[in-house]
This record gives sequence, structure tokens and C-alpha cells, in this order.
Amino acid sequence: MAMDVGGAKGGLKADINVTPLVDVMLVLLIIMMLIAPMLQQGVAVTLPEAGNSEPKPETQNQTVVAIDSANQFWVNGIQATKTDFSTRVKAALEDKTEKVVLIKGDKDAKYSAIMEAMDSLRAVGIEDIGLITEPRKDPNAPAAGGK
Repeated sequence: MAMDVGGAKGGLKADINVTPLVDVMLVLLIIMMLIAPMLQQGVAVTLPEAGNSEPKPETQNQTVVAIDSANQFWVNGIQATKTDFSTRVKAALEDKTEKVVLIKGDKDAKYSAIMEAMDSLRAVGIEDIGLITEPRKDPNAPAAGGK
């Protein structure tokens, strides 16, 4: 029971066909749902395991420093050299009220690289530093590197 709004037969039809619009919007929604988790991935690091760690924090709105297995520094997913590392972190924290930096250190990264990052952060006045780890699968197993 369609109703022609146009005046005479063959006149203009004034209603909008929304079916193609809904199809396009659903396709865009599906694409965004698939791509959004990939964008939050950040730097690929293998986190060390710890037995007494808390669940990983939501790192979407927080400043995350990553140190990969090649001892390269990353600030919020953007690679930084050791010389401009502290200035990039300071710039990332400028508009934030909570000055907290989370460090994702690869389990194969050198201890000295992680300590260098922490020293650089403390040198620019950042005292709240957290380390992100994976929860240990077997809580009775010894710590990584322990004997």
C-alpha cells in the first residue's frame, strides 16, 4: 500500500529511501568495531609475569612508556630517542591533571634501559610511575629469573 506523494502519475516522489543509508551505516559500524581494538594495541612488547599484579589498567587516557626488546623507547605508541624521551613525556602530560606514567617493559629488555627511563622521568619531576605486568598463570611458580 504505497502512497504516491507526487502530483500526477510519473511526478516526483518526495519520500526518502533509507534502506541504502542504513546499509552503509551498518557497514561503517562493523568496520569501526573491527578496527578500534587494533588501534589500541600500541607497541608490541612481551610483558613479564608477576604473581601479585593487579589487572592491567585502562591505558586509553594514560601516558604509557614502552621499552621493547631492542631497548627502544616509545611514548604513547610513538618512538622516541633517548635524548628527547623526557621532553615527549612532559609534553604528553601537559594537559593532564594526574601525572602518572605507566611503563610497559619487554621481558627481554635490559634492566638498565628500564632504569634509565625511570631516572629520566624522575629528573623531569614525575614521581608516580607504574610497571605493567601480566598475571602469572601458575601462582606457585617462581618469579621469572628467580632460581
